[in-house]
Amino acid sequence: MERIAVFPGSFDPFTLGHKAVLDSALSLFDKVIVAIGVNSSKKSLFSVEERLAYISKLYSNNSNISVKTYNTLTVDLCREWNAKYIVRGLRSSADFKYEQPIAQTNRQIAGVETVFLMTPPEYSHISSSIVRELLSYGADVSAFVPKSLNYK
Repeated sequence: MERIAVFPGSFDPFTLGHKAVLDSALSLFDKVIVAIGVNSSKKSLFSVEERLAYISKLYSNNSNISVKTYNTLTVDLCREWNAKYIVRGLRSSADFKYEQPIAQTNRQIAGVETVFLMTPPEYSHISSSIVRELLSYGADVSAFVPKSLNYK
């Protein structure tokens, strides 16, 4: 039986922290679906189409990764793709406190397990919010995002 996981997020933008978590997940699962959540009430720097294109390009040579968009509950996406796991990256204990009740709810309502992966220490300070702020002022973000993405 194929082990399939969903790695959900807004990925606005996709950072080195996201990449590190996804790369770790690939050692645990046969297939990982990067699921870009669509939230029309949230102001994004990059369009959903841009984020889909950026991440798809980054992993274009890896058939174990699919990149999708969704606007449902994450567990509904898991059901659709027969994924039994959700992958979440943790940078700190604050992330765990936020993620734990969500993980417990997902297990209760859908039987989907959440696998928490620690972000490597060298990336634990990186957040999409910080990168968006830097980009809004025209700052160089090359130390925070995968080199091939060239966010401008």
